[in-house]
Formats: sequence, structure tokens, C-alpha cells
Amino acid sequence: MGIIERIKEIEAEMARTQKNKATEYHLGQLKAKIAKLRTQLLEPPKGASGGGEGFEVTKYGHGRVALIGFPSVGKSTLLTMLTGTHSEAASYEFTTLTCIPGVIHYNDTKIQLLDLPGIIEGASEGKGRGRQVIAVAKSSDLVLMVLDASKSEGHRQILTKELEAVGLRLNKKPPQIYFKKKKTGGISFNTTAPLTHIDEKLCYQILHEYKIHNAEILFRENATVDDFIDVIEGNRKYIKCVYVYNKIDVVGIDDVDRLARQPNSIVISCNLKLNLDRLLARMWDEMALVRVYSKPQGQQPDFDEPFVLSSDRGGCTVEDFCNHVHRTLVKDMKYALVWGTSARHNPQNCGLSQHLEDEDVVQIVKKKERDEGGRGRFKSHSNAPARIADREKKAPLKQ
Repeated sequence: MGIIERIKEIEAEMARTQKNKATEYHLGQLKAKIAKLRTQLLEPPKGASGGGEGFEVTKYGHGRVALIGFPSVGKSTLLTMLTGTHSEAASYEFTTLTCIPGVIHYNDTKIQLLDLPGIIEGASEGKGRGRQVIAVAKSSDLVLMVLDASKSEGHRQILTKELEAVGLRLNKKPPQIYFKKKKTGGISFNTTAPLTHIDEKLCYQILHEYKIHNAEILFRENATVDDFIDVIEGNRKYIKCVYVYNKIDVVGIDDVDRLARQPNSIVISCNLKLNLDRLLARMWDEMALVRVYSKPQGQQPDFDEPFVLSSDRGGCTVEDFCNHVHRTLVKDMKYALVWGTSARHNPQNCGLSQHLEDEDVVQIVKKKERDEGGRGRFKSHSNAPARIADREKKAPLKQ
């Protein structure tokens, strides 16, 4: 029996099992088995040489956004409108067969936009190049899930299920669970919050399923069984997602209002070019890019080319800014002067841990270089010998 058949068999058993206090331990074990099998499904087959055929493109710009959706929902048209890059669009499905990159120039930054082939139900099992599409989505900073406003609402659930099956967690934060394997000592279980979805016995059974008998566990929040399994697996990617409903020009105003009020959703029309500026602003807010302008000492700030920082790519502190400029600048820095919304007063004298905000101006003050003779321009000691007897005797004055 193959891995896919075993997964379907366990899912059928979970659907048959009633959910109550008596069966929650059994359901927890079944969830752990499915997570293990799905991890095996993503691994390359044993004995296979090479990395397989994919369409990964080189990262470019300050952020990466992936367009994911069913065939013929308007992904290629959206890429052409936002970036100017031509992507083939036609009235038949699967027009796009590979990954087509484009670049959005917005707020002095460059954002890479990827048009991916349409995925279908069963993409997590490898149907229709689904694995390659999802692999590219994992390397993105933001996912735009393009949906057809005139189709049923079930498409959103199907796509979310396919992405979660391969370890993508949309609009979720990593669970506050500390987990560490040990060599000896058994299992240490602690919690700082009351647990209602999981208990110590269920944790032991899930760890037994993974053949882990020595570990340290600490729950800092009321987590679920699925959260605990995600922490054990350790290969989950938590990514932001915006649901983009296209073709709103073919539905009624009531449906548009209902779709626009859903969380993490935005409605557009590529045909009539409606709401595209709002989509760009929403992408900018979700990616949380921080533009920092440099100011050389005694000169005006350079507002032409900002340094773009983000919490997903390194961080937004003064230390991260120094590493962007040059990796040796951190050692040479004495202090930083910061102007902007992150400063309490302008300018504020800051250290390396100061958190920067969008459109801040930073001036780095470096340590003064020491001469070999002493500090600065003035020598702190003489080069003459310490003992008087060792000093060079001057010639006597002429009478």
C-alpha cells in the first residue's frame, strides 16, 4: 500500500470516529500518523539522483510575492497589470505552464511578483505540478490567493487545505511551545497556561508515535494537538496570505460587499482595473517593509535610495541596518543618531538594539581611530626611556 492510500485510509478512519473524551487520544495518534506520512510524501524518493525538475527563480528585490490560485482566475492578467511583464493569458485553462517573474516598483522598493501555474485539488500529492508550485510559495514573503468571485466559496477551503497539507500555515503565528529532544532523562512536561485541547497523556502518546522517549516540553499557551505536531515536525512555514477576489464586475454589489468584509480579503477587477491601488497598499502593509535613509556626517540625508529592512529578512534594528551597509560597521560604530517616528526626540542617541520604523533617518557615528603614539592627535606619553641613565646625553655647550 502506497503512502497516499495509507493517508486516505487514516482520514476515512478519523471521519468514522466520533469525537468525544474517550476517543481524543486515538484521534491524536491518527493525526500524528498522517503528519508523518505527509512528511515522507514530500521527501524525494530514495535512490533518486538530482533535485528533480522545478521552476525556482532567483530572488530579486526587497520582497517576494507569489500568486496562487485555480486555473483561469486572472493571475497572469494581474501580473501584467502590476508589473508590465507580459504573461500569456487566454480563455482556456493552464495557459501558464512555468513560473513567470515580474517586478513591482512601489514606494522606492522593488517587490518580485511570481505568476505560478494554476493548482488543482490533489496538488499536495503531486497532481498538476502542484509540489513545484507550493515549493516556490514556501520561499515567498507573502501569498496572494487569487479567487474567482463568481465561483463557489469552496475554492478557498480547497486551496487552504492543499497548502496546509504540505506544511504551509496561512495567517498563523508559530505556537508558543518549547520542545527539545534529549539523550536521557525521560519526558519532562510543564505548562504555564491552562490546557483545554491537550493533556500530558496525549503528549506522551504522540511522542511515542514519533519514537521520542526523552524530551523537554513547555506549553506557554493553550495550544491544540495540531500545534504540538507542527512543533515536533519542525518544518512548518508560517506565511501571510491575502485572499484576492477577481472578476467582481460580473457579480452583484451585495456579493462584492460580503466578500470585501471577510478577513484578509480584498476585491479587484483586472478587466475594469478596479481597486488595484488598494491591492498594492495592502501588500505593502502585510509585508511590513521598513525604509531607512542614511545620513553622512555633516551632509544632507540621501533620500534617493533607501535601505529596505523587514522583520522576515533579518530584522529592523540599528544593528541590521549596519549589516546592510557593511558587515564591519557594527564593530566600528560608537553610537547612532536617529530621526523619525521611532525616536523619542529628534535626533535620539541610540545603540545597536534600537528598533527602526518606516522612513527613519540614521547617522552612524564611528569610533575615533587611535594613532600608535596615543589617543587622537595628542600623545599621552613620551617616547623617551623611563630611566634618566638610559637617556641620550647631549653634547656640552661651547664656552
